[in-house]
Amino acid sequence: MSDEIIEKFKELRLKHCAENVETILEQSAKKNLSAQQTINNLLDLEIEQRRIARINRCFKQSKLMEQPTIDQFDFNYHPSRKKQKATILRLLDLEFISNKMDIILIGNPGVGKSLLAKTIAYAATQNGIKTLFTSTMEMINQLVSAQENHTLLAKLKTYQTPDVLVCDEIGYLTLGQQGSHLFFQVISARHEQKSTIITTNLPFAQWGNIFDSTTVATAIADRLVYNSEVLVMEGKSYRKRV
Repeated sequence: MSDEIIEKFKELRLKHCAENVETILEQSAKKNLSAQQTINNLLDLEIEQRRIARINRCFKQSKLMEQPTIDQFDFNYHPSRKKQKATILRLLDLEFISNKMDIILIGNPGVGKSLLAKTIAYAATQNGIKTLFTSTMEMINQLVSAQENHTLLAKLKTYQTPDVLVCDEIGYLTLGQQGSHLFFQVISARHEQKSTIITTNLPFAQWGNIFDSTTVATAIADRLVYNSEVLVMEGKSYRKRV
């Protein structure tokens, strides 16, 4: 009978129920549990294992190489961090994702923008939320290559569909006309549909230096700022602290 039950679980794609049914049945017999309790325990196990698998899959697909948590972020390093602590902690409850909000982190190199972006992104993966972390230039290079190979639409979906997309390090290199237009396509498709996290070393007034024209820069900034949390992080590089 157990073999027949296992096969039915497999047919229903209840993998973890199939793998653990005999163990659960033995435990239930020892504890004199009812049939209802036994079934409930099996389903709880299936749900939990699927949750864990989804978290692992989300982390792997995110391209994050680290697993940073907020305890690694030194709020006492600079007054701007302490001033924005409540906002930062609120962002970690991830409600901004369901609200389709964006996050823009502005500041000089080394002030913690990328660490904070990665921390939020990692928190999202641990809640089973589809997330992708990329440097801006890596994304643009991938899109340019796809355009040349006539696979642009498919590659655009890579960056347009995640619930959270982190575009790290905007502003260190200019994107040129092609790169600017491709970046605009990603942001335009995500606007009010998904959440995007941007880290940049330049204030909005200087975004014309990044993109091909002030017009494109304004169009991108307008979409990002429309429904967003903007955090300006000040101070010297944390990496150069004594």
